[in-house]
Amino acid sequence: MVFRTLLFLLINFGALGLGGLFTGKGVPGEWYANLNKAPWTPPGWVFGFAWTTIMICFAFYMAYLWQESVDKKIVLGLFCLQWILNVVWNPTFFYYNNIGLALMVIVALSLVVGFLLLNYQSQLQSKSVLIAPYLVWLIIATSLNAYAYLYN
Repeated sequence: MVFRTLLFLLINFGALGLGGLFTGKGVPGEWYANLNKAPWTPPGWVFGFAWTTIMICFAFYMAYLWQESVDKKIVLGLFCLQWILNVVWNPTFFYYNNIGLALMVIVALSLVVGFLLLNYQSQLQSKSVLIAPYLVWLIIATSLNAYAYLYN
């Protein structure tokens, strides 16, 4: 269990690192500074805190799910899909400034994470709470992306 958790931590934070390569220049850049942002947009430090917490919880969730899962190929496929969508959102939004496509990516990511929660809730029971912060944050992030899409 410890090895799996560490492995998922490494993979999850690798996704954040890759995404950060595209976000770093985007947040302080002119394009993002001039973007009409939702009034409920949290301060910048919240994003780092939220993603750190989310990825730690998600690593434990995935380690438990891997241990309990009967069909590991499906679990691995869903994990890889969410990983790719998570990484792809940053360059889509911040590098290519394609708010509409980024919105489609984050909606797809939200659906995958929601599916993980709902589909495996009966198997993981109370451990499912570990993926809840991810889904809640994605709902908030999707609303921020949708606002940017509608008002820019």
